[in-house]
Amino acid sequence: MAERKVVDARGSFCPGPLMELIGWMKLAQVGDEIELLSSDKGSAADVPEWVKKVGHEFLGTREEGGVWHIVVKKAK
Repeated sequence: MAERKVVDARGSFCPGPLMELIGWMKLAQVGDEIELLSSDKGSAADVPEWVKKVGHEFLGTREEGGVWHIVVKKAK
């Protein structure tokens, strides 16, 4: 059964949020969704690029009060 996990990387700067996401992706099951919270604007560009490179599924980004909510689905 797929889960949705929230990874709070606010206050961490590049490449911190991406490193945290990668760590959680290793623990996740295929089909799980991970929502990364980042206060680093660079994450909004870095994460989709990484997701595309490694073959997971990018589900979207939204910015809310200076925090980027970046959602990724583990595809393999």
